[in-house]
Amino acid sequence: MKKILVVYNPRSSHHGLIQEEVLAKLRQVRGFMVGKFEVKAKRMHENARDLARLVNDDDLVIVAGGDGTVAMAMNGIMLSQKNVCLGVMGYGNFNDINRMVNQGQHRDLTDLVDSYGAGATKAIWPLEIKVNDQHWRYAPCYVTAGLFAESTEVFDDEEVRRKLLTGKKGTVYSLAVLAKWYFRNRRRGFLPKCRLNGEELDLKTTDFMAINSPTMAKILHGGEWYLSRAVFGQATGRLRSFWRLCKFMLKGIFGKVKVKEVEASLLEFDMPAQIELQAEGEYERLDGVLKVEVCKAERCIRVV
Repeated sequence: MKKILVVYNPRSSHHGLIQEEVLAKLRQVRGFMVGKFEVKAKRMHENARDLARLVNDDDLVIVAGGDGTVAMAMNGIMLSQKNVCLGVMGYGNFNDINRMVNQGQHRDLTDLVDSYGAGATKAIWPLEIKVNDQHWRYAPCYVTAGLFAESTEVFDDEEVRRKLLTGKKGTVYSLAVLAKWYFRNRRRGFLPKCRLNGEELDLKTTDFMAINSPTMAKILHGGEWYLSRAVFGQATGRLRSFWRLCKFMLKGIFGKVKVKEVEASLLEFDMPAQIELQAEGEYERLDGVLKVEVCKAERCIRVV
């Protein structure tokens, strides 16, 4: 019998809704073995490895959560090397992955199960990120290094998390918190001296971005590279200036982020560097980095 595994984070700001709209309805599912995977309070790759050990070919993994929880499940599926299908129910503040795979629709449990039973799936091709030639993470939507990546730390602040967990604060509050962080930190250095695909980056460059999805952080528009097995969008930014940031944001909101279509991005640092990488809102500070490589994953992932 095929298995359905529902992935959720009990510390999510929308856990009450997930409990009511998803977990409470699991007993109504017929024709499948049904299980639950609760995201633990540990590092993303540890949860992904735990999930990878539980899935088998032809399982359906349904994620009820935000981008970080969905990205963790995608990493677990990719690491498993099994033929597993993914369903997404967006319960986050930004929901970029839900917007990518479901065109922004809020899918319910019954809809996803029925679509899976009918074979209504499509393939998406995530990014793979390697650090010093070692696999770091798969990213369905985007990965950034620099200012944007470091700004994600604000959401680990105890007061910010407490307010988000009430469920009364959403996108507007999140953007206000990010703006406050930006004005406090924008004069700092973010990217050490490096080359991108062999070309020296301007020392004023604050950000590197690899974009695979229609949106970044809900408001910036990218493209549909997630359907391609070969290419994605690459961008850099000099965003220490407030006016440059405004110009970048306005272009991204009302048009598209200015990108170069590439098959691979290679950041090479002159000296072992400390940098932060962020994918789908989940970040990590890394030491001794000599190079970061971004390319398309060798395997696709099927989504309902």
